Amino acid sequence: MDFNGSGGGNELHNNQFYPSEESKPLLGEMSAQQPPPPEGNNNHKAGPCSKRSLLHSSSGMRYKLLQEGDIQVCVVKHPRTFLSKILTSKFLRRWEPHHLTLTDSSLVSATPTGYMEAPLSYSTIEDLQLLSWDNAPKYCVQLSFPGGTVLLQAANSYLRDQWFHSIQWKNTNLSAQDHENIIVAIAPLLENNHPPPDLCEFFCKHCRERPRSMVVIEVFTPVVQRILKHNMDFGKCPRLRLFTQEYILALNELNAGMEVVKKFIHSMHGPTGQCPHPRVLPNLVAVCLAAIYSCYEEFINSRDNSPSLKEIRNGCQQQSERKPPMPLRLLRPEPPTPPPTTTLSPPPALPLSPPPSIVNSSEILVELERNNNTTNALRKAPTEGDSEPNLIDCLLVSPALNALSIQLPAHADTVLGCFALILKMLSDYDDWRPALASLLQPIPFPKEALAHAKFTKELKYVIQRFAEDPRQEVHSCLLSVRSGKDGWFQLYSPGGVACDDDGELFASMVHILMGSCYKTKKFLLSLAENKLGPCMLLALRGNQTMVEILCLMLEYNIIENKDTQLQIISTLESTQVGLRMYEQLCDRQRELKELQRKGGPTRLTLPSKSTDADLARLLSSGSFGNLENLSLAFTNVTSACAEQLIKLPSLKQLNLWSTQFGDAGLRLLSEHLACLQVLNLCETPVTDAGLLSLSSMKSLCSLNMNSTKLTADTYEDLKAKLPNLKEVDVRYTEAW
Repeated sequence: MDFNGSGGGNELHNNQFYPSEESKPLLGEMSAQQPPPPEGNNNHKAGPCSKRSLLHSSSGMRYKLLQEGDIQVCVVKHPRTFLSKILTSKFLRRWEPHHLTLTDSSLVSATPTGYMEAPLSYSTIEDLQLLSWDNAPKYCVQLSFPGGTVLLQAANSYLRDQWFHSIQWKNTNLSAQDHENIIVAIAPLLENNHPPPDLCEFFCKHCRERPRSMVVIEVFTPVVQRILKHNMDFGKCPRLRLFTQEYILALNELNAGMEVVKKFIHSMHGPTGQCPHPRVLPNLVAVCLAAIYSCYEEFINSRDNSPSLKEIRNGCQQQSERKPPMPLRLLRPEPPTPPPTTTLSPPPALPLSPPPSIVNSSEILVELERNNNTTNALRKAPTEGDSEPNLIDCLLVSPALNALSIQLPAHADTVLGCFALILKMLSDYDDWRPALASLLQPIPFPKEALAHAKFTKELKYVIQRFAEDPRQEVHSCLLSVRSGKDGWFQLYSPGGVACDDDGELFASMVHILMGSCYKTKKFLLSLAENKLGPCMLLALRGNQTMVEILCLMLEYNIIENKDTQLQIISTLESTQVGLRMYEQLCDRQRELKELQRKGGPTRLTLPSKSTDADLARLLSSGSFGNLENLSLAFTNVTSACAEQLIKLPSLKQLNLWSTQFGDAGLRLLSEHLACLQVLNLCETPVTDAGLLSLSSMKSLCSLNMNSTKLTADTYEDLKAKLPNLKEVDVRYTEAW
């Protein structure tokens, strides 16, 4: 695949990678064919800041980068007089033992005394080389700085070379070409290994400073591909996630921009309809979520006073090291000041408080309220346990939603747009959509992002793809993950935080949910309680889905208030499609009364191969108010026939053996046939999702679940919730 970057097309590497331990250090092992050199070998030399010694082939010596260690230190000042020459001679040199630590900016001693009283900054190093002249001290590294030289003496040549390469790696005085030479040289070492944390930071810096470098595509691409394919937990390797994030942003900086990113995502998925690497999608989603959170990081930290990623890296994790949070409030336009009026007895003026100060932080524009005793005294004192309302609460109760202003700096806005578009790309792959919907069902985004119009507009495309997918495991993720918590269905419904249209997406979500297995009283009750107004408005505008919803509310007696019922009827009669469906509802109600009229058989068996249409035709031919036993065994009926079965008020025994009756039908039966006593589901495609709904049918005394997908946990749950259950058949199931 070609990447059209700033320098023309470049082909993505598709190397064959093999799994290995993620914690394995990159330079931590020597090649088995290359033992450490003899200690007498001092011919290893490098010029000023030379990288020749590091640019070995993959079969040469490999060194583990040091972070700290014990070493002898000697400082030699440049001699300027005859006396200073004598004092600096090798016979009078003094060596001091130190435990040195290589920080990001300097060499620091654990005992800051003597030669190492002050840290030695890498920026002051003019030359770095191994001592190789005759009679030189053994195993020494020479660091030249203005005014003198620092000698570091190790115990052996291998340890000396480790210090040499580690200091050379930490040295920030490297040219861009030096950076690229180092990266190219160590590329073969990354074929079967993830880069360690320090190397990830080095790669991140290169991506930020030189995003258009050819090294980004030629060297980093196979490394990132391997990370996405084989990484199991970014929580244990956060630097890998950060490196992947910076790599994607570097691709976005190329001339083709998001087209390059799109090609990279496609290369990770593969050309077939099924991605062969199951870890790619969750890893990409984890990178996107972390990047989106980073855009609002400072605002979130101001809200909850938790340490930021930058502070964690710098070691500032103690609560005492952090500044106390200042109370935040949303940016809203001030109400117009009314003109002053003349009164005979003006009220006493309250002390004026200073106006709130608006500060533009590096992440988001927020308004800080100054503490004012007079203002706080006017407010109602909060009870113990009360807290300031969060951003979503403010949005849900505030009518001035459009007045909310969230402004990100340019870089954060670019990051947000990039990774929001990646989520849109991921939703376009059919095989990834179920897992993506499951990962996004808990709404794993910061509250500030959900209040950002640009972000929710981009995310609307993803939710639309979920709403258009006919697979239940996809569109069911539009609902909340648990009761009491809002889901995407609530957020994008009229009046929700993210709704920016007149309810088109809401109607699309309701349509797909009603069309699968959510045509139940519970779902209709939630709509009647929370979204009846939007449903009536959309029905008034001729939306067929909403017209059907209102008809079902009337048919299932969801609405008890007579005035509300009349208002719904008036809404239905105001449009042609509504009038037609309401007339059909009235016809069904008359047929239902005729069907439920006392009389007719008490037992009924349909011939084999009968269909849903045959059952509907039979039940419309007379009265079945006395029907108690119905056998549909070995017929071709499906869950759709449940709409006919719930019209039988006296039904007590139902045989569905070897039919295609599924979970959706069970949910409907459980809400309407409370008197059912015997149910045969042998060899039907029902699963735990539908069987759990039977727990509301307290009259059940005989239940056959032979050869179904029943699990042991669901079986135990049903036994606990159905006290009258006496006969149960669970043969050939997991619970057997």
